[in-house]
Amino acid sequence: MRRFLRSVLLGALWCALWVSPVSAESLTIAAAADLKFAMADVVQNFQHEHPADKVEVIYGSSGKFLTQIANGAPFDLYFSADIAYPRTLEQQGLTLGATRPYALGRIVLWSLKPELAKLSLRQLPQAAVNKFSIANPLHAPYGKRAEEALRHEGVWEALQARLVLGENIAQTAQFIDSGAAEAGIVALSLVRSPALQGKGSWTLIPAAWHAPLEQGFVITQRAANNALAKSFADYMASEPARAVMRRYGFVLPGENGK
Repeated sequence: MRRFLRSVLLGALWCALWVSPVSAESLTIAAAADLKFAMADVVQNFQHEHPADKVEVIYGSSGKFLTQIANGAPFDLYFSADIAYPRTLEQQGLTLGATRPYALGRIVLWSLKPELAKLSLRQLPQAAVNKFSIANPLHAPYGKRAEEALRHEGVWEALQARLVLGENIAQTAQFIDSGAAEAGIVALSLVRSPALQGKGSWTLIPAAWHAPLEQGFVITQRAANNALAKSFADYMASEPARAVMRRYGFVLPGENGK
């Protein structure tokens, strides 16, 4: 009997030695395409504090993510370029707590040809621009703001035949970078990224020409038991995360965007 008890105790001790005291956690984030580079830096910094945990980010159109999450897509956090989208999920009872604002986005006229980037929007219909790219206004907030700016300057109708629509703002930038479009309206955060910085030229479009690109995020109901999701949400308010966002041209809550 003593041998049996001793064997049981030794077995239990052996198992205990092999069980990690802290289990690694994982997190899946749906993020607007304008965050492609900024979020990568934020996640990298966050993981210095959480080396054993896994954080995966999927980038795309804010509007499409809204539909996917409403239909049960497996995302723990949702970062939208239009704060109205996560607020819609909040109203539907699909989030944990309130929507948190995290930034204001800005749009720019960008081209690999500096002379085109220096044009005013009103000059575009007469310029040597056969293809002009914006994100699809139907589901991409940056595309909607681009449309508003072009309408403000009275050239929306004149450019219809030349428009090349990206599925999201990252694809829009790819069209211009590849030469599929001579110019277009993209996110400031993308042209300030390491991948595009120094390519061509850009001109900031006045914020008064379009509705604010107020951006927000939520923790989804799926993350109810995910402590890592809550930690990442809180990290976004930290100074290291805010410093990254500033570097990419975002205007942060509580700061002057002029």
